[in-house]
Amino acid sequence: MSAKSIWIAFGIGAAAGAAVALLYAPQSGDRTRKKLGKVYDNATDYLEDASDYLKDQAERVAKQSKKLYGDSVDSASDALDSAADTYGDVSDKLADAFSTAKDKASDFGSYTAAYGKKIRSMV
Repeated sequence: MSAKSIWIAFGIGAAAGAAVALLYAPQSGDRTRKKLGKVYDNATDYLEDASDYLKDQAERVAKQSKKLYGDSVDSASDALDSAADTYGDVSDKLADAFSTAKDKASDFGSYTAAYGKKIRSMV
């Protein structure tokens, strides 16, 4: 059964019960109407209180969800920034290492050429 049909059945049952209670009530009509009015007022107050409570709980859950979402986004953003910084640092260090290696290779080539010339002149 769907929720709608359950509520319809509940409403029909409540109306039928109220009608039977009115027909077989041992009290006068005025008294019965006053009691029904009090019951209605109490039920209305209870439903308003329950509605307010559920609204407050929904707002609290929504606020916590927004906070958790914001925290998650901030954490992901921080992780991305950290990864980008690390990539930049590694890239810079590799560029420096390759530059140093190139300079040393060039220096070694120059040294080897100069040493080779000295050896040829000795021979």
